[in-house]
Amino acid sequence: MFTALNPDFDTDLKRGLEAMPYFQWLGLKFERVAPGEVDILMPFRPEITFDGKAVQAGPVGALIDFSAMSAAFTLVSPGVFLSTFDYSVKCVAPAIGEAFLGRGQVVSNGKSLIVARADVYAIAKGNQTLVATGLATARVPMRVAA
Repeated sequence: MFTALNPDFDTDLKRGLEAMPYFQWLGLKFERVAPGEVDILMPFRPEITFDGKAVQAGPVGALIDFSAMSAAFTLVSPGVFLSTFDYSVKCVAPAIGEAFLGRGQVVSNGKSLIVARADVYAIAKGNQTLVATGLATARVPMRVAA
């Protein structure tokens, strides 16, 4: 269980990410936001597949990055800007579904690095199937100018 340092973490997170063109283009929507945890939904779109059915690893990796880094962002002080230091994607099943749920969760909250994990689930006919997992590290070196 983590404690948010920013009382407006939910609003600030949504405002920042929902303004990003790539976030918008992927059609991402926040499903749940809590301190150290974020769920993001990505709809199926044929243009992000390689065969019209299975979503290519790039958008799945982007969902891992957005989910994990969003979870990390919920724990920083107001005005702090996070950047992804690194992230990994491990695909474990074909990403075939009606939508995809990225579930991010902070693993370690340090002074300059926050490590978070994210799992991506394909949603089809009401069932969720794990299709990818990953770890991401957020670097916390910068402050947004007031």
